[in-house]
Amino acid sequence: MRYVTATDGVLVAYDVWGRPDGVPLLMIQGLGTDSRGWGLQRRAFGRRYRCFAIDNRGVGASTNAPHPFSLEQMARDAVSVLDAEGVDTAHVMGASMGGAISQILGVRHGERVRSLVLACTACRHHPWRRELLAEWADRVRSDGMSAMSGDGMRWLVGPRFHRRFGVWINVLGRLVMQGDPEHFAAQVDAILDLHDDLRFELRDVHVPALVITGSQDMLTPLGDAEELAEMIPGARLRELRGAAHGLMVEQPNAFNRAVLEFLHDVDA
Repeated sequence: MRYVTATDGVLVAYDVWGRPDGVPLLMIQGLGTDSRGWGLQRRAFGRRYRCFAIDNRGVGASTNAPHPFSLEQMARDAVSVLDAEGVDTAHVMGASMGGAISQILGVRHGERVRSLVLACTACRHHPWRRELLAEWADRVRSDGMSAMSGDGMRWLVGPRFHRRFGVWINVLGRLVMQGDPEHFAAQVDAILDLHDDLRFELRDVHVPALVITGSQDMLTPLGDAEELAEMIPGARLRELRGAAHGLMVEQPNAFNRAVLEFLHDVDA
């Protein structure tokens, strides 16, 4: 694990692996998940790319940041990682909250972005999702992270995966539940504070983009992915049948193949 001092003086942790001479790939995970969330992508992407996976503020080894958090600052954290590694431009892949951070990078720091991969994410809030996320924050503040172990996991992982890998989900759940409730809630607040008007700036993104989603994603349904793909000029849309919000864990081979094919086309 490496560390970089962010623009506000906070230490931000990130992991590095892959080909030393590979094209840089910046990887940004979602709510409550640190860089280990890319575990099933390490080997596949590391064979071709130089991978940099960030622990967003509040998770993993980046838990020293004061509240409140903001997704705009998390995007600047990502730029600080690129600066520290001497990387001028990188492919950027973000999942869920990390997808929102990646959109900010595409809009605010487009000169640092080679391409965008936006997984299981959206470009605006729906009232029902605002209410759900606010409820999650309230529940973990009052009852701890265990409040997310039941209904919360059902929003994130599809029913097929629950049936086939229930024991594995319990193990993964214990890892996620080790997070700090206040940090988790602060990340939720950061998501809810992001202004919906950002989506109108996506038309100024002029790098190749892949929007990838699961057909069973309840948290960011297909309609969100379709809207996001429409807002970014020339963006591709890919749907993984049978996958839910955790598509990179539920269908890692299909996810990795789809993303690697896209990145190969961009690099070619």
